Amino acid sequence: MDRVVFHVDVNSAFLSWSAVKMLTKGAKTDLREVPAIVGGDASTRHGIVLAKSIPAKKYDIVTAEPVASAMRKCPGLVVVEPDFETYSSESRKFIAILNEYTDKVEQFSIDEAFMDMTGTKLLFGEPVDVANRIRERIHEELGFTVNIGISSNKLLAKMASDFKKPDRTHTLFPEEIPEKMWPLPIEDLFGCGKSASARLRSVGIFTIGDLAKADDDYLYGIMRNGGLMLKTSALGLDDSPVNPIREENKGYGHSVTVPFDITDSAEAKKVLRDLTDKVCARVRRHEVKITVLSVSIRFSNLKRVSHQCVMPVPTNVSDEVYANVCKLFDEKWDGTPIRLLGVSANKVTNESEARQLSLFDTTDYEKLSKVDKAMDEIRSKFGDKSVKRGSKL
Repeated sequence: MDRVVFHVDVNSAFLSWSAVKMLTKGAKTDLREVPAIVGGDASTRHGIVLAKSIPAKKYDIVTAEPVASAMRKCPGLVVVEPDFETYSSESRKFIAILNEYTDKVEQFSIDEAFMDMTGTKLLFGEPVDVANRIRERIHEELGFTVNIGISSNKLLAKMASDFKKPDRTHTLFPEEIPEKMWPLPIEDLFGCGKSASARLRSVGIFTIGDLAKADDDYLYGIMRNGGLMLKTSALGLDDSPVNPIREENKGYGHSVTVPFDITDSAEAKKVLRDLTDKVCARVRRHEVKITVLSVSIRFSNLKRVSHQCVMPVPTNVSDEVYANVCKLFDEKWDGTPIRLLGVSANKVTNESEARQLSLFDTTDYEKLSKVDKAMDEIRSKFGDKSVKRGSKL
């Protein structure tokens, strides 16, 4: 049976979701139709651009540039602050629709997902027809648009969804690669970052087709295994499965897909701090301690890794768990851009179990535990945002 994979990508997700919310509250201007961005604060000009409208692209505004820079490029730019509660809600609605068509949906980030549609033709019809119906449903029911790429693997489906936008369905099957993919500039190859594309251009490789036809020994000589891996992508080869992310069947875990690639260790550890606090709060709520800790990372190139350790002693102290989370992360991260981070814990013991002390550890764990419990009580009464760690300010 021929494999069929969809990649569904929300068009200008954060901006679209903010626009839909504003329109439902009576706004007369659709952010998607004017130069607009989501990110930071217009009054302070702080923060970075998280999403931009198509009209804003005409001013050369790019994702992740400072808001102040974007406002200089377009003096009349509309700036709205991000609303992550709304984004999470809209993301869940979008994924719920996809789950009606297959039980194999892998959420790749908050605004994109892969669907394994192999063997569903008798149920729903031809792949292009069902993709178009999904697009139309999302637009009619949720108010925003998506692009859908269709192919026989995740890599090519992802490439196809990045073709002309918005609100389009595109195919990129292996036989279509020479016509549709190889003429594209090397920067458009999924997984080929700025430094890699600059290196390839410096040796005369300007298109994806140039890379696909390059000599293996030559590529290895200039980029080692990284060059060979990129050539594999240029040839359209990818056998990674669509992995549905299911709830943990035991223990405690939280994960998050990020709106754009994380390439900085400090930024990654801010996310890990949040996840650790959520995991530990649940552990304390159940009056237990954990003994096994793991960190999972999904990279922008679709690869996924995890790393775990046994804690020196059972604990539910956030700072202690976080120190071990950071150690696991540092041991496993190789610098590849990150799309998802997760923290999970299991093998629980009773909270009342005595702590075995070490002669060389002078940390006041009782004091840290009291601080954690005080923060838990405040958040339970006044909400998660009522108290924050100084590192988040």
